[in-house]
Amino acid sequence: MEFLPDITKWTQALLRWGHVFFAILWVGTSFTFNYLDNKLPKNSKAEDTEAEGILQHSGYYYKLTRYHGAPPEVPKNVIIWKYTSYLTFLSGIALLILIYFVNADILMIDKRVNENITPLIAILISIVSIVVSWKIYDLICKSKLINYKIIFPVLLLIFGTIISFALTKVYGPRFAFLQSGIILGSIMTLNVFHVIAPNGKKIALAAFKKEKIDLNLSVRAKVRSVHNNIITLLVLFIMLSGHASFISNSKYNWIILFVLAIIFGSIQHYVNLKNKKESS
Repeated sequence: MEFLPDITKWTQALLRWGHVFFAILWVGTSFTFNYLDNKLPKNSKAEDTEAEGILQHSGYYYKLTRYHGAPPEVPKNVIIWKYTSYLTFLSGIALLILIYFVNADILMIDKRVNENITPLIAILISIVSIVVSWKIYDLICKSKLINYKIIFPVLLLIFGTIISFALTKVYGPRFAFLQSGIILGSIMTLNVFHVIAPNGKKIALAAFKKEKIDLNLSVRAKVRSVHNNIITLLVLFIMLSGHASFISNSKYNWIILFVLAIIFGSIQHYVNLKNKKESS
């Protein structure tokens, strides 16, 4: 059985590689489509065309068209970008289980923070915090609060800060910081799974059958996509926080997370607005 430790190490190494690789693919497509949504010049002449433009890559030119609704002919098997999100999530959950859940007494629990917590309780809190955070976020998105451009993000920021602070009272500083990223990353994937991908499938099916398309499905999917786009920089920072342990191990890491959320969110929001203004 001497080979088992090597198998475990290789499994973790390959999962880490896969997690990063799938995340690169997911973030790349997400940023590309959000960039094109904001950057493509608007077309006011054609009734069925919303925006179009020419791109160049490696010496080749590509014509891109965004339709208002669906094009005249839609193939049955339309590509809907979702599997990179799912693979990023699944590889991340596998790493969470193999590295942290298996070694919960060492990597999750810090007796200086909480003497009464057991490995099982620590694991359950990790899982429950993901589910509860998603449910609260999803309910807020489905409420009228989403129509308020200032109140909505401020409310989510306050909610996220409360969660990250509460985690510091349960776990050691490093895992509390990481768990905040796990929650945000899970919300991003659940946005794809529950809203973006299903809405895209419904739209594609309606277009193929030449039925009337409910554009509200597109709007709701795009809103969740923009949310994912806004929090991506923060999630990436948390993913790489192991290389900046002075931040994740700080007793004020929840405050640092609050500040970083504002900075990274503002940067991405500014970039989106700038691209939108330049294309209008």
